[in-house]
Amino acid sequence: MAKKQEPNQGLQELKTALSRKDTRGAYVFYGEEVFLMHYYLDRLKKLAIDEVTESFNFHELNPETFSMDALSEAVEALPMMAEQTMTVVDEVDFFSMDEGSRERMGAIFNDLPDYCTLVFTYETTPWKPDKRYKKLWEAVSKHAKLVEFPKQDRRELVSWVTRHFSARGKVISQQLAGYLIDLTDGTMTALSGEIAKIAAYSGAEEIVKADIDAVTEPVLDAVVFQMTDLMAAGNFGGALLKLQQLFKMQQEPIAILGAVGSYFRRLNTARSIQESGGGEGDVMRLCGVASYPARLALGTCRKFSKEFYRKAAELVLETDYAMKTSYDEKERLLELLVLRLSQEARHG
Repeated sequence: MAKKQEPNQGLQELKTALSRKDTRGAYVFYGEEVFLMHYYLDRLKKLAIDEVTESFNFHELNPETFSMDALSEAVEALPMMAEQTMTVVDEVDFFSMDEGSRERMGAIFNDLPDYCTLVFTYETTPWKPDKRYKKLWEAVSKHAKLVEFPKQDRRELVSWVTRHFSARGKVISQQLAGYLIDLTDGTMTALSGEIAKIAAYSGAEEIVKADIDAVTEPVLDAVVFQMTDLMAAGNFGGALLKLQQLFKMQQEPIAILGAVGSYFRRLNTARSIQESGGGEGDVMRLCGVASYPARLALGTCRKFSKEFYRKAAELVLETDYAMKTSYDEKERLLELLVLRLSQEARHG
C-alpha cells in the first residue's frame, strides 16, 4: 500500500539521509523554491559521486535525451572505481507516458539497484502525479522520497537574508530584509542575486534603503502594492510616479491593469473573509496566494470601502475594454485609471 506522506516529510527524510551520508534510493524534487532544490541536489551529488570518477558514474537526462532505454541503461550501469552511481532526470513527466513505458518506470522504482541514486527534478514542469495509474503511483510513493521545496515563510526568509548579507561582511536590519523580500518575488533564487548586487554596490558595512533601491528591480506585484497604498492615501502624484516606474520597467500595460484588478479583488475578498470571521488560511485558499500576501491583504483591505471595491472593479473593466477597442494610448488609459481610483479612494 502506498505510504501517506505528511507535509515536509520528504524534505525531513532527505535531510536524514544526508546526515547519515546515505544518498541511495529514488527522489522526486519539485516546488517553487528552485534555489533550495539546486542546493540539495548539489549536496546529494557531492556525497554520491567522486569528482575523479564523475564522468563514469554520473548520468543526466532531459526531455531531449530521455528514453526508457537510456534511463534503464543509466540506473543499471555498475559503478566504476566507486561505490555509487547517480542519475538525474530533469523535467520528464513519466505519468504522461504510454502504458508500456509506465510499466517499465514502475519496475525501475520497485527494483532500483542499491548502489544507485535516482533523482527526478521538476523546476519548470509541474509535478502532478496521476494517481489513476495505481501501479505506477504505488511504486513511486512507496520507494521514492517526494521532496517539495515550497517558498519559505517570511520569518525564515528574513533570517536567511540577514545570514547571507553577513556572509558577505554586511549587516542589514530585519526591517530592510523584509523590504527587500517585498520588492522581489520572495524566492531565494531571486533574493540571492539581489543580495550579491546590493553587497557589491554598498561601500559601507551596514546596508541602507538607498542601497536596495539603487540596484534592485522590483517585481510587478510589489510596485502595484506600493501604488495602491498611495491611492489609499489619496496621493495621486505618488501613485502616478509608481505607474511611471512600471513603464520604465517595460511592463506591458495590459499586465499592469491585470495586476491592479487582481490586487483589488484580493483585498475585497480578504475584507469579506475578515468580516465573516475567517482568517489567513481562507484568504490563501480562495485567492490562491501564499501566507505573506494573505496577511498583507488582511492588513490592508479595510483601507478601502466596499463601495470603492465595486467602483474599482467597474473602472478596471472599463479600462480593459478601452484598451482593446479604442485607439487611445494604453499608457494614458492607465494614468486616467490611477487618477480616477485615487479620487474614488479619497471620497471613500
